[in-house]
Amino acid sequence: MIQLLFLVLFAEGGLALLLMVKIGPLRELAMRGVEQAKEGKGPAAVKTVACTLLVIFLSSLASILRIQNRGLKLGTVSPMDQVLWRTHLLEASLIGYILFLAFVIDRLHHYHRKLTILKKTANTSREEVEKLQNELQGKEDKSKEVKKLRSELSSLSEKMKKLKSESEEHERRRLEAETHVNALQKQSEELLLEYDRLLEDNQILQTQGVSVGLNVTRTGGSIGTYRRI
Repeated sequence: MIQLLFLVLFAEGGLALLLMVKIGPLRELAMRGVEQAKEGKGPAAVKTVACTLLVIFLSSLASILRIQNRGLKLGTVSPMDQVLWRTHLLEASLIGYILFLAFVIDRLHHYHRKLTILKKTANTSREEVEKLQNELQGKEDKSKEVKKLRSELSSLSEKMKKLKSESEEHERRRLEAETHVNALQKQSEELLLEYDRLLEDNQILQTQGVSVGLNVTRTGGSIGTYRRI
């Protein structure tokens, strides 16, 4: 019985050590073994073994107390009682360590499984955070592009206003030029009319000059004739 208890104690100690210290893939194997023990009929078998060990533990404690009481009553303890007392004490100690290690193994497995779930949740949250950061970065890039487009649009608007003002200035100058051209045309027409009038006056004067010349010639001829006479 004691050899079996020692074997169980060493096995539990090794399993607890594998759960506490990560040695390659051994921790995963230990976790799978504990999970298989908790699946199917495993929990019922574990509870049965635990109850049996607890009964043996309580029986050993009762035997230890009975031997101590008998020794107190007699005032001395026989060698047989001493052997039995030590045997029961060793059994009770081993069973107590076994039950304690079983509880430790159960808690370690629970915490490791919870830690695994938390790691998965943390990885998922990290991925979501990275995704949100990427989306935020994309929105920031889009906002930068929007700001750039707005600045370009404002510059284009300013250029359009400048071009519109220049176009209005050119239109004003064109209208002024057309007005000036119209004025020049009107003035040219007036000058042409004046020129025509001057030509007519010149022709009249030339006609009158010719007439005066003829009259002078005739008058001169008459005077010469008169002198001859």
